[in-house]
Amino acid sequence: MNSSPPVERQNGYDIAITMGDPAGIGPEIICRALSAMSAAERATAMVIGDPVIYRRAAASIGAALEFVPLEHAQSGKDHVAVGVVELPKGVEVPDGQISAGAGDMAFRCVQKAVELVQAGRAQVIVTAPLNKAALHEAGHHYDGHTGMLASLTGAPSSFMLLASETLSTLHVSTHVSLREAIDRVTPERIIATVEAGHAHLVALGMQAPRIAVAGLNPHCGEGGIFGDEDSRCIAPAVERLRERGFDVSGPISADTVFYRASKGEFDLVIAQYHDQGHIPVKLIAFDTTVNVSLGLPLQRTSVDHGTAFDIAWQGKADATNMGSAIAYARRLASGAKA
Repeated sequence: MNSSPPVERQNGYDIAITMGDPAGIGPEIICRALSAMSAAERATAMVIGDPVIYRRAAASIGAALEFVPLEHAQSGKDHVAVGVVELPKGVEVPDGQISAGAGDMAFRCVQKAVELVQAGRAQVIVTAPLNKAALHEAGHHYDGHTGMLASLTGAPSSFMLLASETLSTLHVSTHVSLREAIDRVTPERIIATVEAGHAHLVALGMQAPRIAVAGLNPHCGEGGIFGDEDSRCIAPAVERLRERGFDVSGPISADTVFYRASKGEFDLVIAQYHDQGHIPVKLIAFDTTVNVSLGLPLQRTSVDHGTAFDIAWQGKADATNMGSAIAYARRLASGAKA
């Protein structure tokens, strides 16, 4: 019998998948996605969280998965490497309920993933859903993953991209009130958003991305009748970008620009606020849309749905969106290697 110690992988992993809120569907959809992978694909992925919770999730869906702490993972073995973040002794996380313990667990999993990426142990982070109320109850006052990652990495700003095969949108602002979102429509922020989207698409292999900028007001303000932000802020930003060689159009009325993009006229639409961009993408591709963070010193993709407490730990969760997030992350990891 070979009694030699395990050999830790030294070449890193393509993706690191965080557990999300353990009271939600995150553990289940991760296990479903892992079960659907080949052994070779599993060898390039690690998960972050408590192995005990992952084993319970795998058993609940009948998946034969072996979870091994990262320091004991071996090349050539069909198991899942775990960057271990344990639930503290005595802390209870009730299934399908908001709790500080679950919120803290979700935060610490993301924190661990950032550390591993910064250490060169993984290329891209994939996040399962967390619950903002649980996060706040645990004392972590972030607006979600994007703000949390910006804080953990020291990034001055970040952007939310919703990517699908049919329509992709990048947002000037996301988790703020509509009143604040209007105030954030400035030439500088619009230019920075377009620059981030353009750089991302080029990194994915697109030679000359075609970008449309949605208007803020009905009919782009109708010459100032319905507001002047489109003419005062958006149009000058687009003009400055065009002078620099960007293939960018706008402002284009939001009631037509998403339709035009879905028919292939544009590769990306810059949405001015959260719902303006989320509604059309989720209407067209709810199950396959991937949430991607741009403007950070690391790469991250995510499912674009919540913790689904109403069906958590009942074996009902659909992992289609997690599969899409993982596939997109693999594209990013391949680009980074190239």
